[in-house]
Amino acid sequence: MRRALSLAFAAVLLLLPLRVQAAEEAPAIETGGAALMEVGSMRLLAGQNADKRLPMASTTKIMTALLAIEHCSLDEWVTVPAQAYGVEGSSMYLNRGEKLRMEDLLYGLMLTSGNDAAIAIACHIAGSVEAFADVMNDRAAQLGCTDTHFVTPNGLPDAEHYTTARDLCRIAAAGMQNETFRTIVGTTYYRTETGDVTRTLKNKNKVLWQYEGGNGVKTGYTKSAGRCLAFSAERDGTMLVGVVLNCPDMWNSAYTLLDYGFAAYQTRCLVDVGTCIAYMEIMGGTKKGLAIFTNQAILYPIATDGSDQIEWKLDCPASLHAPVAAGTSVGSLTLLVNGEPAASCELVTAEAVSAADLRFYLHRILDGWSA
Repeated sequence: MRRALSLAFAAVLLLLPLRVQAAEEAPAIETGGAALMEVGSMRLLAGQNADKRLPMASTTKIMTALLAIEHCSLDEWVTVPAQAYGVEGSSMYLNRGEKLRMEDLLYGLMLTSGNDAAIAIACHIAGSVEAFADVMNDRAAQLGCTDTHFVTPNGLPDAEHYTTARDLCRIAAAGMQNETFRTIVGTTYYRTETGDVTRTLKNKNKVLWQYEGGNGVKTGYTKSAGRCLAFSAERDGTMLVGVVLNCPDMWNSAYTLLDYGFAAYQTRCLVDVGTCIAYMEIMGGTKKGLAIFTNQAILYPIATDGSDQIEWKLDCPASLHAPVAAGTSVGSLTLLVNGEPAASCELVTAEAVSAADLRFYLHRILDGWSA
């Protein structure tokens, strides 16, 4: 079993970097908190006060949009409730009782940062702002956020409404993994098709215009929170997402972090889907052995300077008892980066093996005699 595993991985391991030098230092910026992650793995590539609790202003709406996409159809009709009319701050200028499709509300939420759109979405999904905040907090916990607490769907000031750069980066990364979310936040201009009036919306996020590969995600500002920005970009198959909170020079700070991330890391396919990992012994079957394969690829951002130490952990039994169906889950393969679990995939059988019955053994005896 060990020999089979070694042979299966020999070609893969030769392609991986060895630990040969110290990792490049992430740049320091002037900010209350900052974080940079690779979207698919959510690996933290850079952080500065990344776990400091801070207000996040309208970057709150990243979670509001994500929940709306997860809970609703884009064609769903939403009636603007009274509490959404005339909300302070940035607005879509919705009318009380106005009816719009969820899609138009989402563009107003994320492009022009409509505080009224956020209230309308919250009440539509959960019945009230308070109930929607509970949904937001539950989803944040599911994403592994440990220092985030939502009170409002729009980020207007509240002492109990806070996050960290790391947590908000995880939320933004979850959003960017969703195709609908990516489409919305990556749109520069949008014209609504429903509602009392036609609205032409322009995205406030300069990353889309100013940074090569820029594709999201959301700006934010209040006097108490300062300038906040969640930003993302994709180059050569690597998508990065970052957050700066209370950052006076948020645009240039974002570009500095992105430049570092793209220079220091590259997302690589370490194991492809359908890779044969090992051969398992089959007890009492019509075959003595069976190959096991990965059912998905493992992609992970690897330091370009070779400072990441790559290891693998195989977790599966040495043998199986027949019958075995094709596609049976037999264990997992885990990627370890610098000694820590980083990603994993399920291992499955590619073919079936029937249990050996009396007829099978009789055929074997007869075949032996005829030979």
